[in-house]
Amino acid sequence: MSEQNYNITELQKAINTWIQSTKKGYFSELSNLAQLTEEVGELARIINRLYGDQTAKDNDNTSKESLADELADIIFVTICLANQTNTDLNQAIQKNLQKKSIRDKNRHS
Repeated sequence: MSEQNYNITELQKAINTWIQSTKKGYFSELSNLAQLTEEVGELARIINRLYGDQTAKDNDNTSKESLADELADIIFVTICLANQTNTDLNQAIQKNLQKKSIRDKNRHS
């Protein structure tokens, strides 16, 4: 994948193109869900070390760069799942923001 800025739709297409270029292709949806869970756990560990009460171990990679990498892993696997389930994330996010705007209009003021 080239280094450029993507919108969600372009990112879904770029990730699909990259996945299709690999010998294996997509992992199963269940395997990707397990992978997503693993990545979220890794993000939780880093955030707990950087911002929570735990201190990092000597061999922990808990830098801001590793935090960014884990967030990117989460987005990547989420997009894989969206592609596999024919979910248009751009449309889904728009609907989700609309729902939150109505539901939570006065909730956080």
